Amino acid sequence: MPTLTAQPTALILAGGGSFGAIQVGMLRALIAYGLMPDLVIGSSVGAINGAYFACAPNASGVARLEAIWGGLRRSEVFPFAWRSMLGQHNFAVDPAGLRNLLQQCLPYSTFEQTSIPLHVVATDLLQGVTVQLSTGPLVDAVLASCAIPAVFPPVRIGERYLVDGAIASNTPISVAIELGARRIIVLPTGFACALESPPRNAIASALHAVTLLIAHQLVMEIALHRGQAEIITVPPLCPLTASPYDFSHAGELIERAADQTSRWLEHGGITRQRVPPALVAHRH
Repeated sequence: MPTLTAQPTALILAGGGSFGAIQVGMLRALIAYGLMPDLVIGSSVGAINGAYFACAPNASGVARLEAIWGGLRRSEVFPFAWRSMLGQHNFAVDPAGLRNLLQQCLPYSTFEQTSIPLHVVATDLLQGVTVQLSTGPLVDAVLASCAIPAVFPPVRIGERYLVDGAIASNTPISVAIELGARRIIVLPTGFACALESPPRNAIASALHAVTLLIAHQLVMEIALHRGQAEIITVPPLCPLTASPYDFSHAGELIERAADQTSRWLEHGGITRQRVPPALVAHRH
């Protein structure tokens, strides 16, 4: 893997279920602008996008990632675990669907093969601490980072049982600083800020809650680490009415995010450190 520059730039991709499509549009605009990070850090769905981008950090790679998102169906990512109804499982979704998808779509199988250094963040289920994964098999690490408790089963790596990175640190700015980054560009997914009623499905409700947690954590982390690095946050989409459990809007979200990020870049957004208003609690 390449060595870091004197002032390394870290690209952080947060979680957010199907809102991960928003990050793909952001990546398209950032690549067109000429951004090339020195390291990539991903959590939850951001680990999926981050892993793919670290393997193929160019316009054609992002275009292939767009095509993957355009073909995703909820049944592929969240196939129901029928045995859970019989009390034989403590999770609702069979992880085989997501594992198969990752095995088919990721260009490489290990961290050591990526073009840009990649780090995936998960949470130790028993200790509640952030775990940084940087070597070995990619699929297991990404699955662990995406393992929402009660939705997916924990993933055992070594002696640890790992779950979704959102539990401990979904936007791991502190991890980037510990790795030596002095310029951090965060790609949040945002949250459904314009919903008129609560989600009806249990998994949809869990994912919505996670996106709210992510936004809250990000705002706090920016304030906590503002003096340790330059932290630039790409604005997420607002208003947003889709569900992070609904993959049918991926194409629309990608195009909206690409257009908004391009305009943000044209107006000097990449030079300003500020918390996007869309990440703070607000009404429509």
